[in-house]
Amino acid sequence: MDIVIVSDIHGDVENLLAYLDKIKELKFDVIVCPGDFTDVNTPKGFAQEDVAKLIISELKSLKVPVVAVPGNVDPKSIIKSLESEDVSIHGQGKIVKGAGFFGYGGAKTPFETNIEPTEEEIKLGLQNAYKDVERAKYKVQVTHVPPHGTRLDLIQTGIHVGSDAVESFIKTHRPVLAISAHIHEARGTDKLKDTFLINSGRFPEGYFGLVNVDNGVVSGKVLNITE
Repeated sequence: MDIVIVSDIHGDVENLLAYLDKIKELKFDVIVCPGDFTDVNTPKGFAQEDVAKLIISELKSLKVPVVAVPGNVDPKSIIKSLESEDVSIHGQGKIVKGAGFFGYGGAKTPFETNIEPTEEEIKLGLQNAYKDVERAKYKVQVTHVPPHGTRLDLIQTGIHVGSDAVESFIKTHRPVLAISAHIHEARGTDKLKDTFLINSGRFPEGYFGLVNVDNGVVSGKVLNITE
């Protein structure tokens, strides 16, 4: 299974459309968006929900399964939009071509953004989502916030700002792959126990993730579509 990851779009529809045209040239089986479809600043006459629906529609135009969770900047109403478009894995799971994708969105910040779950809410949300994919041979965890104490949650000041609940869930349940976003400057890959970790960075800057899962063996990297 080949997975493309696009994250932290933040309402940049112009670059999204340009880069998706290039993504179409790749071969992949599923596309994952770990949140922040939108931003608080929107084009005149458009609400965040309008922008979110447009982006979801463009992702679905790639004609492969899409799975997604909301980011912290996304409006709470996006949760219903993701569900109505049948792409949500926020507090739920989906089995796609034998792989079980499950997750939970949002992230705690100092800025009082839209979707800021507590650590307990993240824990319970992941538990509920995991139940939907227990029978899948391979599990893929998708969260907006990265696991704490990894390369993927390290901000420029050298502080780790990820989620203990996400880290603990990975250590306990050992999905083959854990996808996150949120910390733009921490794009890259890492490992936690046996789990391959990836934060693909901001898609409007050209960054995306490409991951292969072959019989439980995971390889992947962050690429830039403009290079």
